[in-house]
Amino acid sequence: MPTQTLTLRQDAAKAWFDSLRNRITAAFEKLEAEAPPELYPGEPGKFALTPWGRPAGGGGVMGMLHGRLFEKAGVHVSLVHGPVTEQMAQIMPGKEGQTFFATGVSLIVHPVNPRVPAVHMNTRFICAGEDSWFGGGADLTPVLDSQRSQEAPDAVVFHAAMKAACDPHHPDWHAKYKAWCDEYFFLAHRNEPRGIGGIFYDRHNSGDHDRDFAFTRDVGEAFLNIYPKIVRHRMDEPWTPEDREEQLIRRGRYVEFNLLYDRGTMFGLKTGGNIDSILSSMPPVVKWP
Repeated sequence: MPTQTLTLRQDAAKAWFDSLRNRITAAFEKLEAEAPPELYPGEPGKFALTPWGRPAGGGGVMGMLHGRLFEKAGVHVSLVHGPVTEQMAQIMPGKEGQTFFATGVSLIVHPVNPRVPAVHMNTRFICAGEDSWFGGGADLTPVLDSQRSQEAPDAVVFHAAMKAACDPHHPDWHAKYKAWCDEYFFLAHRNEPRGIGGIFYDRHNSGDHDRDFAFTRDVGEAFLNIYPKIVRHRMDEPWTPEDREEQLIRRGRYVEFNLLYDRGTMFGLKTGGNIDSILSSMPPVVKWP
């Protein structure tokens, strides 16, 4: 691939991820302001944006909000580059010694209200040597057992949004990437799923860069459209101490998954990413009974 073409693709991906980050943080701050004060006292939270640099090349901006509706929300963008080290080659086989480039947006939300589901989303563009691909997805994690069925209202609308993002690009992609999500976000040591799923894709290269980039953009747009709707639908619902207890225990499963199985966590640590940003996915308060 000509260097100029690759550079243009990298620049376009980075610009898109920055734009998506800006719109997501604005939407979350709007929800913070709308949350009913009788359930969420205090001042609405705002994102603090903290740039960071990577000595081996690149860096990013960590965005963190600690609010009254969102107990912890992280929305981050990054662009890292440099040689593929021996350690990195474990997750990029055959690329040791070649140059890599990775840019993306990633987020995690842990709401105060146990009736509002937690959520994770990321989309990324990676180049290594002469190869390039997209990855990402979004998955929803209700923390109350009563909301964790595939037939629960939040699950139904979330899956519909992800399907709508996939279908215009290929009729098979939603089924494929939904199944991949169910398989990936599974805690084998507990024999249980982390949440109700969504979609997950990696090393996505159909041979048509423009289509793959459009698909990745649609995943981001679908998330930006559906998750604030779910939050608005749920945030007026009161909760009990028992609900909070269930939430804190379920958050423990989130920690277990991220430390044992999560590829994004491993990739960030092995590429010398910002540790605070990488581990910001951890819930702020958690319990193991």
